[in-house]
Amino acid sequence: MTIHDLPAVNATLNALSAIFLTLGFIFIKRGNKIAHRNCMISAFVTSVIFLACYLTYHLGVKTVTHFVKPESFRPIYLVILFTHFILAMVIVPMILVTLWRAKKQNFEAHKKIARWTWPLWMYVSVTGVIVYVLLYQIFPQK
Repeated sequence: MTIHDLPAVNATLNALSAIFLTLGFIFIKRGNKIAHRNCMISAFVTSVIFLACYLTYHLGVKTVTHFVKPESFRPIYLVILFTHFILAMVIVPMILVTLWRAKKQNFEAHKKIARWTWPLWMYVSVTGVIVYVLLYQIFPQK
């Protein structure tokens, strides 16, 4: 594996995070708190590994891939990328607060922020995969 394989690894990690988030949501709706906790911790660990791989790639490659063609799709790609990037920064402290409240067993406060954290985290995970697919699979930039 080389540094150039990391975008695919990152997309896989984002997809895994989305899977863990989905399962965690299902488990808490069914009242299975232990499975919910395990899935949410797995989503967090997966996201931390993603961040490490993402930073390794971008610090190692030292170039930014620009979406140029097709020109007609570029605005759609940029909206997806921009919202993904902004929400990825916003979600980090929200995730930490949400997990901290759960760890402290302050479940009422946990539920209040989790209501916002979960959909934003899911959006960031799914759009991370979409960005990869658009940039590296559907419209590879030369």
